[in-house]
Amino acid sequence: MDDNYKHPVDEKKVKFKANIVGSKKETRVWTLLIIVVTFFISIFMSFFSNKTIGNASTAVSFLIVFIIIIISILFDVVGTAATAADEAPFHSMASRKLYGARQAIRLIRNADKVSNFCNDVVGDICGVVSGAAVALIVYRFSGNATNSQNSIFALSFTALVASLTVGGKSLGKSIALSNSNYIIYKVAIITNFPFGKFKILKKLNFRSKRKKQNKKTKSQKDKGN
Repeated sequence: MDDNYKHPVDEKKVKFKANIVGSKKETRVWTLLIIVVTFFISIFMSFFSNKTIGNASTAVSFLIVFIIIIISILFDVVGTAATAADEAPFHSMASRKLYGARQAIRLIRNADKVSNFCNDVVGDICGVVSGAAVALIVYRFSGNATNSQNSIFALSFTALVASLTVGGKSLGKSIALSNSNYIIYKVAIITNFPFGKFKILKKLNFRSKRKKQNKKTKSQKDKGN
């Protein structure tokens, strides 16, 4: 360490305030909801991929695996962009009543939930499903190959899928960080109807926002008295 930098005398006294993301009750509700949603999405995707790959040709099976990889990368880009996007430009857009601006603000304010769903839920499910699909393709290929050929194909194909997934997400994160506002605005335009119509994200934060408003009104009354 350089001489210009110093450690504090007592490091235990150095404390940082926790970032306020949401109430504990809201976090518990979201966690329970995401567990249920993940369960049903994983069942659907596993059933769909296994049935499709089981009845498809080898070329179509490869294509399905790569489509799953692309879906994982795209959702990872959205999740990363949500955490990096800046809310300020969308306020001026919302004041001009541009379509999707308010939805973009909701996405940014709920960046933890968007990132959790896109990066963790969809990303992990796609990883599991693609792994199962790779195993199924290898099993089908092993019927017409020797043990040595089967092992070489299994290792090569698994490594290819893993490298494409990791490399694609690495490139996607770079793009997401550079164009976070643009990506979130495009996502907001797409999701504006279903999310805005039923006010999904707004309902999730309704109680926590109401508590914050009540606290503000109480503090204002106390100051007035």
